[in-house]
Amino acid sequence: MVTRRTMLAGAAAAVATAMGAASAQADETVTVDPGTDHGTWEGWGTSLAWWANVFGDRDDFADLWFTTKNVVYNGQSLPGLGMNIARYNLGACSWNSVNGETMVTSPNIPRFKQIETYWQDWRDTDPASPAWNWAADAKQRAAVVKAAARGAMTELFSNSPAWWMCLNHNPSGAANAANDNLQSWNQRNHGVQLAEVARHFRDHWGVTFRTISPFNEPASNYWSATGRQEGCHFDPATQRPVLQYLRQEMNNRGLSGMRIAASDETSYDAAHSTWTSFDATTKSVVNQINVHGYQGSGGRRDLVHGDARSAGKVLWNSEYGDKDGTGLSLASNLCLDWRWLHPTAWCYWQVMDPTPAWALIDYNPDTLRAGSVQNKLYVLAQFTRHIRPGMRIVSASAGNTAAAYDPSSRRLVVVGVNTATSAQTITYDLSRFGTLPTGLITRWSTSTTSGSDRYVQRTDVRLTGNLLRVPFAAGQVQTFHLDGVSA
Repeated sequence: MVTRRTMLAGAAAAVATAMGAASAQADETVTVDPGTDHGTWEGWGTSLAWWANVFGDRDDFADLWFTTKNVVYNGQSLPGLGMNIARYNLGACSWNSVNGETMVTSPNIPRFKQIETYWQDWRDTDPASPAWNWAADAKQRAAVVKAAARGAMTELFSNSPAWWMCLNHNPSGAANAANDNLQSWNQRNHGVQLAEVARHFRDHWGVTFRTISPFNEPASNYWSATGRQEGCHFDPATQRPVLQYLRQEMNNRGLSGMRIAASDETSYDAAHSTWTSFDATTKSVVNQINVHGYQGSGGRRDLVHGDARSAGKVLWNSEYGDKDGTGLSLASNLCLDWRWLHPTAWCYWQVMDPTPAWALIDYNPDTLRAGSVQNKLYVLAQFTRHIRPGMRIVSASAGNTAAAYDPSSRRLVVVGVNTATSAQTITYDLSRFGTLPTGLITRWSTSTTSGSDRYVQRTDVRLTGNLLRVPFAAGQVQTFHLDGVSA
């Protein structure tokens, strides 16, 4: 998100420091261990706001993001990323007047980041009444329907309560960004709208949300009335009753099987702090811990993993983004998540963004025309097209590798990244597996330092005994398929 960029300057510096430390890194050996099982991989995804508010009715983008087809875009054949998670954003904006009261708009928010809400008149809770506009948010709604039709699971999330629930009627935040902006008497109504929208999507549009996340980076102190997007601060003490109201309202509407995710904090450290502040009752209504990866290479990923494991909760990195257009930061931080966070799903924030370095495909914020394909798309393909839902997440001994094993097909997938500024040989020690292949192994390669390799497939390496020894150029990302492997 745009307001995260100040924070990411620090995160980028941390990544740069880590990469600088890696510049003199020698050749290394990474042990892949099938005996350490971190769960079943659930999948890859993206949030739909805001790009889907512009392009959500396009089938080519739906195919590119949510299938593994090769998709032709601007004369290029692109590898579909095969994402299977779509995060739908319940908007907070409407432009009607109720009893002379109207939405207050930040002077800095672009129109395409204003997502129209459904409940537009607080005087009537009946979803069949004119107080609810079910024709709202047509393009983003089209995108989530298309994603679900292509097999994606879905999550409903909120950046801000509806404008009329906000103390200052401004869905970008409070005048003081450190202050809560939800009216106390609307804590339950925030849950009412989320639950009612979830029921309507299920009953009328064939989309059953797997989870509802009522907050977005709620403990952060940058949701301001002059902000560039929707946002709302919630102290953890305010999050607690909202979560419990949401569970009640979901149950009241026959959604008892639908889960709650929280709290989508911006960083690993904030996620740990918020979770440990919750009492047992609040923790009991949260089924899934969502965390965002905006701490880059920093933060205590291991503590968040420990929180989820000890509480028996699902753990997702539900949002990641960076402004390194090469894709090297993405690959590096994703592998660090694999090493220390151990989520079972991972979502990129904006697959399309007006700032090229943030985007997989950029677009013009004024004309809203889609633009150039960024290198980051090919880097992400190295992971998403190969580590597939249902595979078992296995351990790697270094933070530059992601590995997964499919026992049904006996396929081992290893993705490695060389974060050093010079060439390096990485040796993968597979001695803890049983049967290993003896023939040539297929690999895919993307360079983050040049355009020479953009998800290029080759079959030209083989094991030496139980070692896979591979040269990596500086900044190279490689994916290996090893078939006929027994764990």
